[in-house]
Amino acid sequence: MLDLPLSFLQRPAAPAISRPWLLVLLHGVGSNEQDLFGLAPHIPDRFHVLSLRAPFRIGPDAYAWFDFSIGPDSERSIDAAQEAESRALAARSIEAAAGQWGIAPERVVVGGFSQGGMMALSLLLTRPALMQAGMVWHGRLLPQVVPLTAPADALRGKQLWLSHGTHDDIIPLAHAQAVVQHMAPLPVTLSYREFPGAHEIRPAELTATVAWLESLTTGPAVR
Repeated sequence: MLDLPLSFLQRPAAPAISRPWLLVLLHGVGSNEQDLFGLAPHIPDRFHVLSLRAPFRIGPDAYAWFDFSIGPDSERSIDAAQEAESRALAARSIEAAAGQWGIAPERVVVGGFSQGGMMALSLLLTRPALMQAGMVWHGRLLPQVVPLTAPADALRGKQLWLSHGTHDDIIPLAHAQAVVQHMAPLPVTLSYREFPGAHEIRPAELTATVAWLESLTTGPAVR
């Protein structure tokens, strides 16, 4: 049994896999570790799947990585201290899980939806040594983490999946396009897709994401 600083659910890789990968999933605000863990049956069996629960309880079975508020101008402000604490706890959990399972960072992917996607992107930018790739569904870039971005050399060879709904009414599509612009000068291989839909992961988006995950395990980054 894994010993991690955050609560979690896990699905082990298939026993026959000699060099498994690790996929860490981070849920959105108001949800819990059960949410994205429901996608585990769709994830290739060469991956251990680990779904983490955010540390801040906001309701019955509802958790968040950080609190936020929306001003009259529709601008969002976040609790930066909570975000920093959550990012540190998630990083420790990723590092501990990979270590206990014997998985090198070159075979670790960290992904999330909505607020969890923001955390996944933040971890890729600030702690790239923990992982090979980040996976962001319907997220955005947190301005607070931009000054903390690792040097370009530390990001070289990393990969990022970024997808968004064209009619997302919670986190508008413009936020995803802003991430694309931000990543352009960085030495990260970006795979960006837009899908018809709102703030949700529809089957076509999941299928495309899984195909990307499979490509990671057979590409030049494989060790």
